[in-house]
Amino acid sequence: MIKAGIIGSTGYAGEELVRLLLGHKDAEIVWYGSRSYIDKKYADVYQNMFELVDAKCMDDNMQELAEKADVIFTATPQGLCASLVSEEILSKAKIIDLSADFRIKDVKTYEEWYKIEHKSPEFIPEAVYGLCEINREDVKKARLVANPGCYTTCSILTCYPLVKEGLINPDTIIVDAKSGTSGAGRGAKIDNLFCEVNENIKAYGVATHRHTPEIEEQLGYAAGREIRINFTPHLVPMNRGILVTAYASLVKDVSYEEVKAVYDAYYGKEKFVRVLEKDVCPQTKWVEGSNYVDVNFKIDPRTGRIIMMGALDNLVKGAAGQAVQNMNLMFGKKESEGLELVPMFP
Repeated sequence: MIKAGIIGSTGYAGEELVRLLLGHKDAEIVWYGSRSYIDKKYADVYQNMFELVDAKCMDDNMQELAEKADVIFTATPQGLCASLVSEEILSKAKIIDLSADFRIKDVKTYEEWYKIEHKSPEFIPEAVYGLCEINREDVKKARLVANPGCYTTCSILTCYPLVKEGLINPDTIIVDAKSGTSGAGRGAKIDNLFCEVNENIKAYGVATHRHTPEIEEQLGYAAGREIRINFTPHLVPMNRGILVTAYASLVKDVSYEEVKAVYDAYYGKEKFVRVLEKDVCPQTKWVEGSNYVDVNFKIDPRTGRIIMMGALDNLVKGAAGQAVQNMNLMFGKKESEGLELVPMFP
């Protein structure tokens, strides 16, 4: 039985971790961490956990938690995990960080985009970027995993095969992405009030969104060189979901069958990436509440470009589900354990 502790268990991603781990036959939650609700019953914070969780919220004492847990999930704002982690803690427990603290290998890039000083850069080199479908073998050996962001997971998995195989010019990639409001977290913000979001859609973080360097770095590894992309996120009035529509110039004429064969070569045996049938566009509704990513593409011979599409649930595959998937790999468990969730509809 894996003993798991969650720091930040009362945020949306943290609560989703609780939901998934409660259904995991090989895991037990031993610590419900929350700075905002210390000593408050977890089920009073999330009433859906009534009679399912009897524990009270605890603090974020990672040192004490490392004595009790085999794995620590940090579903916290940027900077907290980096300020708490130490060699002593990592010698006792594995860490899966859902923030961006260890996703970007260049410290200057992290500090430039996140506007904070990195408190433990010495651990960046060993941190494994936890995109299981690409870094599976490295995740298995890791003691510190940087869980990817929701926009980045969808964007990278959507474009990766064609970048890796050199079918597109990666410097021409434009990513247009949409997210439900849970992606902004549970904190009270004016921009997320019902009257601000309902009946509205807007772009934000234009040319400045923090997931941009993360996408560039990971797709750059696939391309074998540094790349630059345009990434524009949008907020849409729904609870969950990421929809990515990415555009890029093809480097040669290709047929549907050739491109489909590339996607199938990368994802045909993947449990959680579904390559859809011809002309079927991904929709967030078809992956909601699940760990699946749906991807597809459309060739536009008129412009010499290709449109790549992807959809996922930002709280599951985009956060907590991917974290559990990483945990399963790190502890030698069945990769899909606790994650075989049928998408909800309607």
